[in-house]
Amino acid sequence: MPPASPDVPALLVLVGPTASGKTALSLRLADRLGGEVVSADSVQVYRGFDIGSGKPTPEERARVPHHLVDVRDATEPLDAAAWAALADTAIADIRARGRVPIVCGGTFLWVRALLHGLSPVPPADPGVRARHSRLVEAQGRAALHAELARVDPEAAARLAPNDTVRVSRALETFELTGVPQTKWHAEHAFKDVRHPARLVGIRHSSDELTERIRARVNGMLDAGFVEEVRALAAAGYRDTRPMQSVGYREVLAALDAGALDRALLAESIVRATRIFARRQRTWLREQPVLWLTEDEADRFSG
Repeated sequence: MPPASPDVPALLVLVGPTASGKTALSLRLADRLGGEVVSADSVQVYRGFDIGSGKPTPEERARVPHHLVDVRDATEPLDAAAWAALADTAIADIRARGRVPIVCGGTFLWVRALLHGLSPVPPADPGVRARHSRLVEAQGRAALHAELARVDPEAAARLAPNDTVRVSRALETFELTGVPQTKWHAEHAFKDVRHPARLVGIRHSSDELTERIRARVNGMLDAGFVEEVRALAAAGYRDTRPMQSVGYREVLAALDAGALDRALLAESIVRATRIFARRQRTWLREQPVLWLTEDEADRFSG
């Protein structure tokens, strides 16, 4: 998709860390504006990964049309570029019907790919990825992360050691080009404007967000999160990308260990979610976000 015309209306993009209230705001705004939601969540795209991803409920999806939810089986990975292409199509379709697209989600690489495109890094090399997989099998995920830290410490600081897909990709970029992925992004990425956009988020203090995360995690456990993960693992999705996402990997580890103490499991998910939210907030500090209080968000009309 070429850069957008300046005459195109600004795309409304709801951002913010996990549990900040993006989904609720998207529903209110869709009601007010005649809108439809385009999900920018790298787990909600996968069928079956419902509770732990905070996927909109059937009632919410009946109330407001949602796009790019349940569009892939977990054995069919979807990357940022492919998602952005799907989002382009959804946004164009929504506008063609006289409706307002509202992008909502916390996968900010995907948001950046949609708004600005991606850096022209080399395509994946199956041989390099196979070598990384062998290293992980022999020495564990931490060994692959340590290799990345040696050549691209900024990327290593940004990526969790358990996120082997993105760690491998960052290391692969360096191995194929001799240039750290961080430098590629700094020099080449996110300069074009594909969609003029207005970024909006709900502001919370760190303590408030922690309490919201804790309430969200307990709600997920009450709703059957453990049973969802157990069923997904039994169905053959144990080694898929979404099973390595925050929450899912903690539940799977507890199931594997036979340690299903509810309080300990909840706290491990809260801790992992807080770390993830901290990374999200770091990225957001560099973005032109209109931050609203909860009262302002209740009155906000786009």
